[in-house]
Amino acid sequence: MYQRILVPTDGSTLSNKAVKCAIEQAATSGAELVALYVVPRYPISYFEGGISVPDSEVARTEKQWADKGQAVVDEVQKTATAKGVKAKGVLARSDLVAESVISAAKKHKCDLIVMASHGRRGIKRVLLGSETQHVLTHSKLPVLVLR
Repeated sequence: MYQRILVPTDGSTLSNKAVKCAIEQAATSGAELVALYVVPRYPISYFEGGISVPDSEVARTEKQWADKGQAVVDEVQKTATAKGVKAKGVLARSDLVAESVISAAKKHKCDLIVMASHGRRGIKRVLLGSETQHVLTHSKLPVLVLR
């Protein structure tokens, strides 16, 4: 069946539902699990004369975000291992979440992506976007979407 399953997570309740499903699927099919957390880049002001943030503050904030992401994927790895699933956690640093998911799936030779969707519709979806929709339309791999 599946050899390696990618599950992007941000540690939220909704993404934890996808993690649980991915672990169950991996356990059933004997697949490995790759847990991905995408760490955002520090926002930089593009306005001339805007307040500049010291590089040390940017580095401190990005490290704090990366540490949080590492804790999230470590917890997924621990949970998967307890269920007998071989797992590893991966961090990606990018503001482009969907592209990072697709790229990680290719890099780690995954054959299934399991992810959550908020199920937004209408104007909320237009304004907030949908990383899941982007992955669905651009990935060449099967994508299992949970709500």
